[in-house]
Amino acid sequence: MPTGVHIQDPRRQLLDAAERVLLRDGPSGLTSRAVTAEADCAKGVLHRHFADFDDFLAELVRERIARLEDQAVSLRGAAGTGTVAGNLVTALTGLFDPVAIGVVGLVVFRDELRARLRRAWPGIPVLTEAAALIAAYLTDECDMGRIAADADVDSLALSLIGAGHLLFAGRDGSPPEPGEVEQVVTAVTADVVQRRLL
Repeated sequence: MPTGVHIQDPRRQLLDAAERVLLRDGPSGLTSRAVTAEADCAKGVLHRHFADFDDFLAELVRERIARLEDQAVSLRGAAGTGTVAGNLVTALTGLFDPVAIGVVGLVVFRDELRARLRRAWPGIPVLTEAAALIAAYLTDECDMGRIAADADVDSLALSLIGAGHLLFAGRDGSPPEPGEVEQVVTAVTADVVQRRLL
């Protein structure tokens, strides 16, 4: 007799469940038992598809990083259109969705996961990749003459990611108002946007 219902895509079901648990209970609540209970499957299903729980969590982080590639294409496609500040506000709002904030918290919370991820990524995964995509966008805007030619795009990107993370993290489910994000973006980029006119 069968012992359970066949799961069509167990990896996807487990990763989706992990995101829900992370959003609901935070990094400290993300345990293998919580994930398998949320996915409505036996604990052995997780261990059949992943070497251990940290391997599973590393895949959750890798998936989040892979999603940044689509955002990078969209942001770089916006170069030369709209306003630099407007494009950056849209990008930061997309980058710092609740799952991304939760994943960053998870990486900071779990030492073994962070050590495992550092083998492939320096810094804090997700934030490091987000800074790189912002820097690439700013480089495009620099090449188009919409920001100063001597702009330190890497430092600007780090400033925007740090400020963006502080704006979006630690809120009770409600993101900052677009005006708050725009105010920070404008303050960080004002010099390079104004100097290109000189």
